[in-house]
Amino acid sequence: MTMQPKLKSRVRCTDREIGEVTKVVVDPLSHEISHIVVSMNGSGERQVAMGHVQAVTDSLVELRAPSSDILALPPFKRDDYVTTHEVEIAHLEEKVHVTPGEVLVPFPELEKSVKRRTFFMNFTHAIGFLIGLPIAFPILRYLMKPMYQPFDNGWLKIGNVGKIKQDDIGVQFKYKKKVKEAYMPESEIEKNVWILKATPAVLEKVYQGKDMEFRDAAGKTVWTNKKDMPYVAFSGKCPHLGCGYKWRQHKVLGQVFLCPCHLSIYDAAGKVLDGPAPRPLDALPIKVSAGGDVEIIDMEFKAGTKSQIRII
Repeated sequence: MTMQPKLKSRVRCTDREIGEVTKVVVDPLSHEISHIVVSMNGSGERQVAMGHVQAVTDSLVELRAPSSDILALPPFKRDDYVTTHEVEIAHLEEKVHVTPGEVLVPFPELEKSVKRRTFFMNFTHAIGFLIGLPIAFPILRYLMKPMYQPFDNGWLKIGNVGKIKQDDIGVQFKYKKKVKEAYMPESEIEKNVWILKATPAVLEKVYQGKDMEFRDAAGKTVWTNKKDMPYVAFSGKCPHLGCGYKWRQHKVLGQVFLCPCHLSIYDAAGKVLDGPAPRPLDALPIKVSAGGDVEIIDMEFKAGTKSQIRII
């Protein structure tokens, strides 16, 4: 087994020693160390890919490049990463053994535009609001009475399947939906779903040999997805905490749905491969016309629960 770079280890280039390892960067999917961060003896920090590492001993990391090449690398940007204390990565401890110090993973793309301090400040404000909510609930329920309406089971046209070029590949379809909240004027919000043209093997994993029924609050069947209809639509919200997720190609797991917020990973059939998600991706009612037009019923389900509970 190849020895892993350790924090505080000295770092030597082909011509001289340049500093020590201060942090390591981990690939959140493969759980392998992808980079080391080297403190350059007063010249700042540089992020060095493991491809530059020639040998690792107990207290020394030897690079295959001269010091001039490492100094030419751009300075390390700490704000592009979060520590593994801030983002949960299942089973990481089984692969990475570097203590003490910082183990980093790339900062989620969906949150890169939000300053770290602002993010946690807003989170604190939200907690305060939730604590005071029970006191204000009776008043809020009266003001928000228009929200307590039956679910909207109307069909929305969101695009054409001509956009899908390969089988078992997730393709994002964006659309706008008109909503009305409480006594506010009607407005439009942007939403998305992921659709794939599934092979029989993936369809079997989705439907397990049975048609999928969707019911309203009274238990009446709204629509049935037939098990042999090749197009599958998934809600654009991760069942863990409702974050947006992406379709990604990875060298270890192949093509997957990946939620960058808390690193839940799903296969093409929406089944959970890793991470904290409590259930598979939420499938939606879908129909495709003879001309390829796609229609869905926009549904949302409660996040964080093992069972699927419709809320919209």
